[in-house]
Order: sequence, then structure tokens, then C-alpha cells
Amino acid sequence: MTPSQTAGPFLAIGVAWMEAERLVDPAAPGAVRIHGRVLDGAGQPVPDAVIEIWQADAVGRFPPEAPWSGFGRSLTDAAGRFRFVTVRPAALPSPEGPEAPHIDVSIFARGLLQRLVTRIYFPDEVAANGADPVLRSIADGAARRSLVAVAEADGSLRFDVHLQGPEETAFFAY
Repeated sequence: MTPSQTAGPFLAIGVAWMEAERLVDPAAPGAVRIHGRVLDGAGQPVPDAVIEIWQADAVGRFPPEAPWSGFGRSLTDAAGRFRFVTVRPAALPSPEGPEAPHIDVSIFARGLLQRLVTRIYFPDEVAANGADPVLRSIADGAARRSLVAVAEADGSLRFDVHLQGPEETAFFAY
């Protein structure tokens, strides 16, 4: 097995051509806009992170059928901001019971030897989130809440990623 290496200062240059923030047209029925910031332990923006998402489609196919891949990539800007336009995924079956609609997230950034893995859950899926086996497995209420996006007045969803500190986002082992 090859040892891990931290992402260097030129990470964004190497992957900028692969950016795929728009999984669907913003005017498409059911399109959802998700945005947020990646912040370090001191609450400062991380300007050179890469956020990747992978999700089911609107009817619960995972992986989705072509031509829609369910995969997106956004590079953070100088203020640590990222953004996606995608579809709202359907719930997925699992051996422990249905998983609430969610989006899988990977974070790559300088100083990280391996990617961080988390999820985005939808704030209006209260019952489904309460029954989700992954969310139920997290004992700490603040950690669970860190996985639920915040609805904005403009209809978009905000999901901030805190890499460390008192507001640290819950990350999963893989």
C-alpha cells in the first residue's frame, strides 16, 4: 500500500479543469442549490479545498443511471466557499432500515493526509432523519446536527464544513 501524502499548495491547479459544480441546470424541476464554506479550527476559510459529492438520483438509483452521474466537484474560493446545483436525492434502502435522503461528501485540503468523509442531510426531512440508521448511530446531538444543512431564505441550503474546533463537522471512518 502506498503511504498517504498531504495535498500540496498546487492542488487547485491540478484539479481545476475537473470542476463540476452544476450536476443539473438550475432551472430544472427539483433542482437544489447547496453552498457553504470550509473553515479550519480557528474559523478561518480554507481557500484551497476540494469538495466532492456523490449521491442517488431523485428516484433512489445509486449509482444513478446515465447520463446523470450523481458526482460533483467544487473548489473553494479565497473565502472558503463552495457551491453545487443538484437534484434532491431519494431515500436509500439499507439493512438497518431506510436511509434519509442525503448527499455523500469528501473533502480534500492541504494538511489532510486522507480525505474526510461526511454527509449532507436535508433540514425538512425531520422524520426520515430521525429514523436514519447512520444519524441514529451518532450519540452526540451536536455532531448529528452538524450533518443537517440549513435552509436559507432564498431557497438554497447552506452546509458549512468545520475541519476542527468546537463546531467540528462529524466525519466518518471509511
